[in-house]
Amino acid sequence: MVGQGVLRECLLDPEIESVLAIGRTETGSTDDKLHEIVPADLYDLTPYEDELAGYEACFFCLGISSAGMSEADYRHVTYDLTVGAAKVLVKRNPNMTFIYISGAGTDSSAKGRSMWARVKGETENALLKLPFKAAYMFRPGIIQPLHGIKSKTKSYRVLYTMVSPLFPLLKKAFPSHVLTTETLGRAMIRVGKSFAPRRILESKDISAIGA
Repeated sequence: MVGQGVLRECLLDPEIESVLAIGRTETGSTDDKLHEIVPADLYDLTPYEDELAGYEACFFCLGISSAGMSEADYRHVTYDLTVGAAKVLVKRNPNMTFIYISGAGTDSSAKGRSMWARVKGETENALLKLPFKAAYMFRPGIIQPLHGIKSKTKSYRVLYTMVSPLFPLLKKAFPSHVLTTETLGRAMIRVGKSFAPRRILESKDISAIGA
């Protein structure tokens, strides 16, 4: 869902000349500046190293819910996939800005009781140590999908359908904590183009940047 949002904003941005989308499936979008790769194995991007060179920013939005997963399986997807891809990218693009979609409540100490928060914290810490020009961890909380964007996870789609009537009230009560896919996408692009005041950005920071 976040990936769909930032892709839409990238394709609409006249300053962005080329977009490379990498994922489990094709995006379904068509645009002259959009190029796509659907790797046979997302855990091994080395066959595509030449195609990955020359980009200024990476918006890493791949992820999965921890519901029903063991820590080892969740870590394999969340940590191994993300850090593995980042290591390939930084080798070919040392001047790249890397932006990772994490989550509100992530545990930077990686020692807390919540499994998903520990693993996300480990992932953030590993990314911040890589020699990118800059790396930022985005921790959005509540996200409202706009422009027909839908989550690929069935349970999330059901949840968003149920909650959607409450979004106006939530935005009024917590204006800096409820983001839209549009605001989040714009914030990622703005940070990718320039910089942010801190390396870990919570919902209120993202809201201010993407407003």
